[in-house]
Amino acid sequence: MIKILTIIGARPQIIKAAALSRAIKKHFSSAISEIIVHTGQHYDENMSQVFFNELNIPSPNYNLNVGSRNHGQQTSIMINGIEEILLKEKPNCIVLYGDTNSTLAGAIAASKTQVPIIHIEAGLRSFNKSMPEEINRIMCDHASTLLFSPTQTGYQNLIKEGFKENNSAPYTIDNPKIYHCGDIMFDNSLYFLAIAETQTNILDEYQLENNKFILATIHRNNNTDEPERLSSIFKAFMQIAIKKESTIILPLHPRTSKLLSKNISKELYEAVQKNEFIKIIPPASFLEMIALEKNAQLIITDSGGVQKEAFFFEKPCIILRAETEWVELVNCGAAKIADANENKIIAAYNHFLNEKQSSFPKLFGDGKAAEFIAKEILNHIK
Repeated sequence: MIKILTIIGARPQIIKAAALSRAIKKHFSSAISEIIVHTGQHYDENMSQVFFNELNIPSPNYNLNVGSRNHGQQTSIMINGIEEILLKEKPNCIVLYGDTNSTLAGAIAASKTQVPIIHIEAGLRSFNKSMPEEINRIMCDHASTLLFSPTQTGYQNLIKEGFKENNSAPYTIDNPKIYHCGDIMFDNSLYFLAIAETQTNILDEYQLENNKFILATIHRNNNTDEPERLSSIFKAFMQIAIKKESTIILPLHPRTSKLLSKNISKELYEAVQKNEFIKIIPPASFLEMIALEKNAQLIITDSGGVQKEAFFFEKPCIILRAETEWVELVNCGAAKIADANENKIIAAYNHFLNEKQSSFPKLFGDGKAAEFIAKEILNHIK
């Protein structure tokens, strides 16, 4: 039996880990044992613990409780804690997800202790190195042994960066293996949709009708921390709400909630609060988000994960960023990049309002990516 050490720290990673844990339990429980380390990067109970409970993920074996700090301090504390666990547990490999500080810390700790790295969501690029996530994902990729890309574009990005397409085992940090395997979040969306439809009542709670509301999420620092950008986004929301065609439902990240009254004008804040077509609600659980995404008319977000989930459920998406690592969504017309530009957000909204048919090709696999990943880990990690 091999032992894998899974690192999670942010809300999306908890969700992604559910897919692999489920595949191991169902198909490989006699061959793979999993140790889960939660860095505590998302420390709010509504943003973390509820996901373990709701998704039936095994409780973490370790929690570093790092909490909210600046990038350097947070990452250094995690490196130290992960290294100690690696030395104690002596796993056959470490599994890292995405592009957070937890991902970077795990990559550094594992590479220094010569533990093979498995990177899930490899090859994604926004080509904007001012984004901390871009640095994290590049550094993790180039320290990994097995790299699993959810898209063909990500796979090609790795080849362009020098990864070999047809190399032979054994695979190591110096001879890594790259895969185009599909997206484990697609696995999860298919699996949890039926559960969400029977175990959540968020639509009834907020009196939302199918295909008659807009789901919006905002959490990225450059949107929440910059008054000009945050104001532009909410001015656009007000313009959309004035049309009175759809209610905007906004599950607000705790950090954004604290910054909203501070970083937009008093007049705009009061207008948003009074507008009956803008509903600001507490953070939604994963199952609640699936229910909202599945039933929304349109999704507006700065989240990479929500962009994809919009696509999974065939909903047009307006992206509140200057670029996206999920370029396929834009290229096929299912999403539009508006950044935090009031006019571009309104234009994208009007486009999708009048464009009744968007294209949603099958880009993210067959819903069995996690099973494929577990099998490859078992085949190539000793």
